[in-house]
Amino acid sequence: MVVDDTFASGDGLEGEKDLKMPASEDTEGHGDIEMPVSSSELPLPPEGPPKEAQEPRKWKWSVMFLCFYGFMTSIKPGEPFITPNLLSLEKNFTRQQVTNEITPVLTYSYMAVLVPAFLLTDLLRYKPVLIIQGISQVVIWLIMLLGTTLLQMQFMEFFYGITMACRVAYSSYIFSLVSPVLYQRVAGYSRSSVLLGVFTSSVLGQLCLSLGNITFYTLSAVSLGFVSFGLLLSVGLPWPKRSLFFNRTQSQGQKELATVAATESELDKMNPKSSRPPKAAPFCSITHWKDSVFLQMLLEVRNLVKNPNLRLWSLWWVFNSTGYYLVLFYVHILWNKADDKKIYNGGVEAASTLLSAVMSFIAGFVKIRWSVWSELVIGIITALQAGLLLLMVTTENIWVCYIAYVLFRGFYQFLVPIATFQIASSLTKELCALVFGINTFLGTILKSIINLIVSDKRGLALDVHAQFYVYFIYFTFLTVVYFVCAAVVIIRHYRNQHRGRNGPGEQPVPTELSPVAADSEAEPLSNSTSAKP
Repeated sequence: MVVDDTFASGDGLEGEKDLKMPASEDTEGHGDIEMPVSSSELPLPPEGPPKEAQEPRKWKWSVMFLCFYGFMTSIKPGEPFITPNLLSLEKNFTRQQVTNEITPVLTYSYMAVLVPAFLLTDLLRYKPVLIIQGISQVVIWLIMLLGTTLLQMQFMEFFYGITMACRVAYSSYIFSLVSPVLYQRVAGYSRSSVLLGVFTSSVLGQLCLSLGNITFYTLSAVSLGFVSFGLLLSVGLPWPKRSLFFNRTQSQGQKELATVAATESELDKMNPKSSRPPKAAPFCSITHWKDSVFLQMLLEVRNLVKNPNLRLWSLWWVFNSTGYYLVLFYVHILWNKADDKKIYNGGVEAASTLLSAVMSFIAGFVKIRWSVWSELVIGIITALQAGLLLLMVTTENIWVCYIAYVLFRGFYQFLVPIATFQIASSLTKELCALVFGINTFLGTILKSIINLIVSDKRGLALDVHAQFYVYFIYFTFLTVVYFVCAAVVIIRHYRNQHRGRNGPGEQPVPTELSPVAADSEAEPLSNSTSAKP
């Protein structure tokens, strides 16, 4: 079982998560996807300080409570040890059952629930989806505590997929609490709280198992207590009044009606006997779905494939994240096969989480002419990941396997903020959320296909070593493709540069991963239209 990957998404789009709009799991966990709220949803008064500046205590306490919630729900000390628990004498499942019958259910569940969770998060305004996530986590640890049959463990993986899919609600919730000028700051708070929770959880689990000498059963009971407390916290969360697509502000015509209604309501205060005008129908009405921004965004996505940079990084997001999460899903089984006596899953996950944070931070200071060198950088890192996979599957030393895994995750997390910036830099926040959602969904479909062919008992049902050889071949193939594309792009660039030496030309400057202003009222789409209703 994979530990919550905050920087992916989602994972969770581990996932948190961008620089233009403040990604990802750890933490899926997995590729959690950030769904920042558009500035067009947050109408500020034309004059005077924003509402958040007038009521600083209210939004600050809300953000603090949500960050505390994110921290507490990330503390599940038993999570890094789910696979060793299943393979231990307490559960007594065979390695073949865990590899080919139990773990594959996670991918299928995540694929089935991802799109409904994405839409319900926006339609229901976050809080109900977070409550569903809390209930799913309680069910997971109840099954781990009391379940004994193969079917029960498959249901545990099913609910784990629901939990992963619902992480998008937390990623986007915090942006409904503040104005756009505060997005960058509160995004850092939310990501840091989850990251700290994952790190604390992994260290706590390792200390309990290594020094406390407690059983897996007790560790599951402790995890159940933490997630139950997290469920209670989710019930106490405030209920946002706005969201991204379905609960937007009113259209221009309805805004005018609202303005008239507001003006007349002032007259009502002076003359209570006067009749009040009827209220305008809410914009989120089903009869207006054809005019919704969500549908406009879907139509706009068709134009995005024409952008080479956007296409490259979206394909990286789909293909590389697929291999990354397949490795995370099955690496604990590989560790158990390499050495079932030394169980340091918690410590390794804590170290990999810390390195992922460092690599993500370093990526923010890299200056490269990405229009020329993107394919080469991706190719080099993918080649390193392929080499680490080969090392993991061939070594008999568990410590070498641990180190290779930590580096593997770190290299992936280095590219996540770069990919996020490259995708987000020319899009509106609504369109970014949709593009990241589509990329994650396509990656999930690809994971399910590979899972069905390679891992599932209805497919080849390969053992874990054979699977990692497949993943090595997969990353090697991607490396060759990236290097070929890099050669084409570099050769074409220098040819164009040579031809333009005698004529005026503008030299592109290196791009730094620096935040883009998030407080603009309306940002252009790829066809220069506005995202504002």
